[in-house]
Amino acid sequence: MSSWQIVRIIAGAFILLSLALGIPGSPLYVSPWWLAFTAFVGVNLLQSGLTKWCLMEVIVRKLGARTGS
Repeated sequence: MSSWQIVRIIAGAFILLSLALGIPGSPLYVSPWWLAFTAFVGVNLLQSGLTKWCLMEVIVRKLGARTGS
């Protein structure tokens, strides 16, 4: 897998996990403050789409993932 694919998988997993922890109807509910983490991930996705730079992708590449197009 390329670095951008790994970043999207991580972002999707973070969003789903934070929603499960932040929505009161969820069996994994902890606190509504987890929804702030969902917003944080969304803002970072928006920023990376506008600037074409993503810190998570830099980290994933340093961990050994190949650069993809």
